[in-house]
Amino acid sequence: MKIAVCIKQVPDTSATLKVKPDGSGVDTEGLEFVISPYDEYGLEEALKTKEKMDAGEVVVLGLGPERVTKALRSGLAMGADRAIHLADAAYEGSDALATARALAAALKKAGPFDLIWAGKEAVDDGMSTVGAAIAEFLGIPHVSEVKKAELAADHSSVTCWSEVEGGTAVVEVKLPAVLTAQKGLNEPRYASLKGIMMAKKKELVRFTPADLGLGAEQVGKSGSRTEVLKVEPPPKKQTVTKLIKDLEPEAAAKELLRLLRDEAKVI
Repeated sequence: MKIAVCIKQVPDTSATLKVKPDGSGVDTEGLEFVISPYDEYGLEEALKTKEKMDAGEVVVLGLGPERVTKALRSGLAMGADRAIHLADAAYEGSDALATARALAAALKKAGPFDLIWAGKEAVDDGMSTVGAAIAEFLGIPHVSEVKKAELAADHSSVTCWSEVEGGTAVVEVKLPAVLTAQKGLNEPRYASLKGIMMAKKKELVRFTPADLGLGAEQVGKSGSRTEVLKVEPPPKKQTVTKLIKDLEPEAAAKELLRLLRDEAKVI
């Protein structure tokens, strides 16, 4: 079985983010970047499937600048067999749709794949769009927010469990298909020292838009349907402290309830 995993490099979730003075985006100077956590769940599931079958191949794909190589090497160190980097200045400014279009083209070129994993969302923008859009571009089924997945004995289909409001949805889809991973699917492994050393020798291929048969109007800002106009930091929290004093306990309790209800509006 040939499995692809789409990963995105995002700022470390423990990092303190700062907005650029002109509001054009997040200041990435000095930031540490990691694989988006939800993508790691997808990668772990792909690796577990390969190990269970004792055969097959896991390929990681990522789009972005040179630093994305680090995330792809991390995926190789975890156990992926090879990596594909969509690296070209023409990809800059791609929104979720343009990103999905480019990734789908890369999957066609490097495939065919039996199963494609992605995270349910990237933790930096929370768009939850790329996985579904890839499936649409490829014309194959898609299941979102998968917390459990079981392959059929003949590997022709996969049954997925996803949490929905009020319960759990159980969906069976024919392969090939795109699945997006949710927290709880598994516990991603750490790369071993051996894996890190082996990752340096594994194949990492780069694709430009021309390699994928995409024109300039299909990638980057030209191929995007959305544009970030301005990024602003969240408003600073205003803390107001009120001291209830000179009241009997019963009266103080009533005053506290009034403040919580009428002023703080938390009850």
